[in-house]
Amino acid sequence: MEQRPSPSPAPKRKSGLVNLAIDYGPLLVFFIVYRWASPDDDGNAVGEVLAVVKGTVAFIVAALVALAVSKWKLGHVTPMLMLSTALIVFFGGLTILFQDPVFVQVKPTIIYSLFAAALLIGVWRGKALLKYLLDAAFEGLSDRGWMKLSRNWGFYFIGLAVLNEVLRATLSFDSWLATKFYVFMPLSFLFTFSQLPMMMREGLGGGAADEAMSEQPPTGE
Repeated sequence: MEQRPSPSPAPKRKSGLVNLAIDYGPLLVFFIVYRWASPDDDGNAVGEVLAVVKGTVAFIVAALVALAVSKWKLGHVTPMLMLSTALIVFFGGLTILFQDPVFVQVKPTIIYSLFAAALLIGVWRGKALLKYLLDAAFEGLSDRGWMKLSRNWGFYFIGLAVLNEVLRATLSFDSWLATKFYVFMPLSFLFTFSQLPMMMREGLGGGAADEAMSEQPPTGE
């Protein structure tokens, strides 16, 4: 009697809240620990650096936990998330070793630049790398749609890199950190929302719009 192959397990259901927690949870942990450890007096430079170091340690741990949660809850870890986590660990380690907050501040610029270069070089070579880097395929989105999305995200990442450097050069560390929530996070959601009309024109199914809003490249925060 022929034995039928066992059915493959159904893919785990995506959750916008889980994606949001994975992308921004580690940054929130860093912000909370940093604020908790910050000295009361503004002139305490040593205390300020120690607060950054403590926040960075928590940031690294939270990023690794987010990686594990992505694998556990979503059933996969995207290449972009793996690269982002690796850079968090690397630059976080430099921050702890040299006790210099600048490594935390330049990390997003480097991540944005790497993602922009990868996506735009891919477009130049005729390959929509965003489709593979996200490890996700939005239902019905055409190859041309993926190509446009890769191009648009590539230019957007360039804008983020420039913006981060301007803010890093003009703001205190405390104010710069606040922009992660009050500037960069809203910008990412607005940009993702702005891509929906193009994606719908390029075949994105109506039921996949929510997925498109939650499944976005990690912004390196």
